Amino acid sequence: MDVLVDTNVILRRIHRAHPHSRPAREAILQLVQDGDRICVTSQNLFEIWVVATRPIATNGFGLAPNQAERLLAHVENSVFRLPDSDAVYAEWRRLVLAHQVFGKTAHDARLVAAMLVHGITHILTFNIPDFARYPNIVVLDPISVAQKSGAPPSP
Repeated sequence: MDVLVDTNVILRRIHRAHPHSRPAREAILQLVQDGDRICVTSQNLFEIWVVATRPIATNGFGLAPNQAERLLAHVENSVFRLPDSDAVYAEWRRLVLAHQVFGKTAHDARLVAAMLVHGITHILTFNIPDFARYPNIVVLDPISVAQKSGAPPSP
């Protein structure tokens, strides 16, 4: 099965000092071992660039563009990027109106739109409540998925 992985999971997988780094890594590994394909959208990759190049003082990684490029290339080599299309935009428009989405959660609606257009039903995210409004989406909690692997819970 295809599983869309939210940016927060990818970033926590990368940021080894984050308390959720281990469950993010273990959850992705478990999905791969189960035969699932890890998918992202271009939006996820844009968001990774933003965090990678944002200063540490403002909750970023503080990387120079050439360092961020290497990081992004590594991520791109480990996932399947869903193609963008006009259909994703049309579905996003439908979703934001149907679910009365506003503010930052419009980013999540765009991920859901891409999922629906590409027939993906599952998303791995730490932001579980943000996706609860979408009835056809199954939200996977990385901590629960990681625990399925038999690894001891993260501290």
